[in-house]
Amino acid sequence: MQHKEMLALKHWAVVGASNKKGGYGSKAYKILKYSGHTVYPVTPNYEEVDGDKAYARVGDIPGPVDAVDMVVSPEIALGVLEECAAAGIKNIWLQPGSRSPEILEAAKGHGMNVVESCVIKELTGEEE
Repeated sequence: MQHKEMLALKHWAVVGASNKKGGYGSKAYKILKYSGHTVYPVTPNYEEVDGDKAYARVGDIPGPVDAVDMVVSPEIALGVLEECAAAGIKNIWLQPGSRSPEILEAAKGHGMNVVESCVIKELTGEEE
């Protein structure tokens, strides 16, 4: 699956979403949200992100999730990838800083579609 195809999916989770002004977790969450996607913030650090209920884990999200944007370290992303596999989520977007050979190998093993790019750059043209 290519960048544009994945970005056309409507229901996203952003793992590592935050309220930290200027942080990538905040930027990625808001850009997806304000570009017309239904977005669920996933973080154990906040009860709300940008006024929306936050979820501690991907598996806690009540609605459908078409794609997950990872804005966390590779070590955390690897665990979240397993949660995604258990939830039947097949589309993973890896932000810079969340990638590793182990994640790519695990995603391939689960038959997942992976995009390695910056969602902020893809949707706004802004550099990382």
